[in-house]
Amino acid sequence: MNGSIIETACSIDISSRDQTIEMGSLSISQMIRDGQSNKKKFSIKLINCVLERTETKKPNWQYFTVTFDGVHDGNLFTVNGQAEGFGIEISSADGEVVYPGKVMSSQELTDGNRDLNYNLRLIRNNKVLEPGNYFSLIKYKLDYE
Repeated sequence: MNGSIIETACSIDISSRDQTIEMGSLSISQMIRDGQSNKKKFSIKLINCVLERTETKKPNWQYFTVTFDGVHDGNLFTVNGQAEGFGIEISSADGEVVYPGKVMSSQELTDGNRDLNYNLRLIRNNKVLEPGNYFSLIKYKLDYE
């Protein structure tokens, strides 16, 4: 057993902490033709959000930002495995593209629960397309203001 007690505006639902997103099979011909895969939706569920801080001398929570990070090549997250010739792009449901290690636009925080919705897709890069299995590890963090 392990854990920590921290002051934060929201908790992250246990199902959102460690996610595996199955992209399924994709043909090389589709990647050559389209240069990208179809989008795959995923979300991060914030629960029990409270705007009031326990430390009364500090202002209430008002905003939050999300940052995705991992090994990347330019603006795409890299993949490991036998497959090559593409990277991973993440975007918010409203179209804001995620740049690895860069803070996304600030969002207003509200009491209660909230789903942060994103899309993930494969995008061709400057390498030769090779078939095979692949995987990637992408981390995210939330900061509250």
